[in-house]
Amino acid sequence: MADSELAAKLEKQMARNEGDENIQPCMKVFNPYTEFKEFSRKDIQSLEKTFKKYDFNNDKKLDLEELKFMMEKLRVPQTHLGLKEMIRQVDEDKDNKINFKEFLMIFRKAKNGELTKDSGLQQLYDQVMEIDVTETGVKGAKSFFEAQALKQSFSNNFEREIREEQEERRRMEELKKKKRDEFMAKKSIFSN
Repeated sequence: MADSELAAKLEKQMARNEGDENIQPCMKVFNPYTEFKEFSRKDIQSLEKTFKKYDFNNDKKLDLEELKFMMEKLRVPQTHLGLKEMIRQVDEDKDNKINFKEFLMIFRKAKNGELTKDSGLQQLYDQVMEIDVTETGVKGAKSFFEAQALKQSFSNNFEREIREEQEERRRMEELKKKKRDEFMAKKSIFSN
């Protein structure tokens, strides 16, 4: 059995090398903003930052050790079997790792109430989405909750967020130009 399987793999590789096999590349592009419309752009960017923080080998996937470290840092350590179960629940491509799409699936499942209260994935969701009042302050937490309530009232968060980002960039450019003009004015004083 093993010999025939190995022979089949070797034959397939030889066909690739000789150019005989018609290989269809998989070029599906993942766009989190269109596939996970239930999250705001800021939510996705925040989750991506968290994901990258724990992807130590930069392979764009969280393996068992990286997931273990993440859960320990979030103060919800899991057993080895618990970590494997967490991966199994969202591992669509069956590589025993969590890519960013699968990471977002955790948060989608939690938002939809598909996770049990004591599951490792629910604990991960609770810890990542938790607001640390000591870090953000009471006003920061208040503004966060007010913004969340406001966000619920908008019918199209995506377009609104893009406008906000564009407005923020415009304000930054204006501030940059103002500072540059002030600098040039001061520079002209000293160059005379």
